[in-house]
Amino acid sequence: MKLGVMKVSLQIPMAHSLKEKRSVVKSLKERLKSRFNVSVAEVGDQDLHQRATIGIAFVSLESKTADAQLLKLENFVETHDGAVVIEIEKEIMHEV
Repeated sequence: MKLGVMKVSLQIPMAHSLKEKRSVVKSLKERLKSRFNVSVAEVGDQDLHQRATIGIAFVSLESKTADAQLLKLENFVETHDGAVVIEIEKEIMHEV
């Protein structure tokens, strides 16, 4: 088994409060979960209203499938309304 992991740092320029930020982050998390069947959590920058860091994880049987899934996730996150991707870190952990 392979474990795909992605850490995404986001800028949320339209958020003027933590409540507005949570709305954008929650929308993105729910869309990722429902569309890709992955685990998603906010893992950093919880106290900043225009920044967020989310972690995404999933299990795959093959490296090739995990690579394709990471690419799909990256493309999806980059096109999400309300958030601008600052940085993406991806990794496939082998033989989990």
